[in-house]
Amino acid sequence: MSGGEVAGILVAVFWAILVSFLAVVLARLAQVLKATTKLVADVTDQAVPLLADASTTVRSARTQLDRVDAIASDVQEVTSNASALSSTVASAFGGPLVKVAAFGYGVRKALGKTDTATSDGVPRKTPRRPRSDGGSHTVIVGRTVPPARRRKQKG
Repeated sequence: MSGGEVAGILVAVFWAILVSFLAVVLARLAQVLKATTKLVADVTDQAVPLLADASTTVRSARTQLDRVDAIASDVQEVTSNASALSSTVASAFGGPLVKVAAFGYGVRKALGKTDTATSDGVPRKTPRRPRSDGGSHTVIVGRTVPPARRRKQKG
């Protein structure tokens, strides 16, 4: 055997190994493609009912939103009616009631001037007389603090 024949045999062996390796790779790729096809089919079988359920849920939500919209418009109408009624009552009775209340307040004040107690029975506070030394009091949290004492200058 010559060197060319040995090289040809070696190339043929490597070529056979390469073809065998590619055949195994292609067989595994075919298995992966089959598994992927089965997986896509299963996902499709499960996704179609889920999409149908989602569609039903969206329709139900739209129906509920239509009902809520109708309720909101009814509430808005009731609110406007209540506002109109309030305005009518205020314009009809507001003026006379204010006048009656003012008259009652004036009568209470007039009758209360001769009385030493207020209308709730609490005695009126008498105003304080000014201090004899001309100073004033400072009130801090419910306590009375006398002013600083003045020094008398000897003169």
